Amino acid sequence: MREDDLATPVVEHFDAAYERATVHLEEPYDHYGNRGSVDVYARVRSPAPVDYLVELKADAAIRHVTGANEILRQYRKMERYFYQDDAHSLRTKLARDGPGAYFLLLFAPTTKCVEHVAEHASLYASVDPSADVDGVPAARKVAFLTNLDDPERLGFLSVNGDVELGSAAFRQAVPDGSRLADALREADTDGDTGPVEDS
Repeated sequence: MREDDLATPVVEHFDAAYERATVHLEEPYDHYGNRGSVDVYARVRSPAPVDYLVELKADAAIRHVTGANEILRQYRKMERYFYQDDAHSLRTKLARDGPGAYFLLLFAPTTKCVEHVAEHASLYASVDPSADVDGVPAARKVAFLTNLDDPERLGFLSVNGDVELGSAAFRQAVPDGSRLADALREADTDGDTGPVEDS
């Protein structure tokens, strides 16, 4: 599975779930030489603007990085510099209820990604879910994508929140018969993820 295989359902999800969504792929940013691009950048209005900055990781990316630290550096770079350039801004709105931006690091529901996240579970779990962009509340999520085949129900299962990877609560939240359920069964993780029982 490639990042392109993840980007398509993510874009389709924003189009299906929100009437007023603007979505860009590979959105570039540049702050005094700190350059990069966001895999998927979506702005929705509900009613105040809410941004979703999505970094996608599939098997190919896992094979070509030195480890979780490199992935987290890319993720942190996106968060730190995206709103520092002249092309992007996030403003405080009185009508805003909840975060104004979501920084999402989303992994494919594959065996290789499950094994990678399980191996580095403590690092990914240490990502603070709460963030701030120039006084605007924001949120960080490190998660596995779920329901890839149904854009309207596309979701994610976080590994940096209150539910630990491999815990009973985590296993119960995995959709039955999903790709993630299969990947958790097949992954060689020394029991870190725990079995996913058939219902």
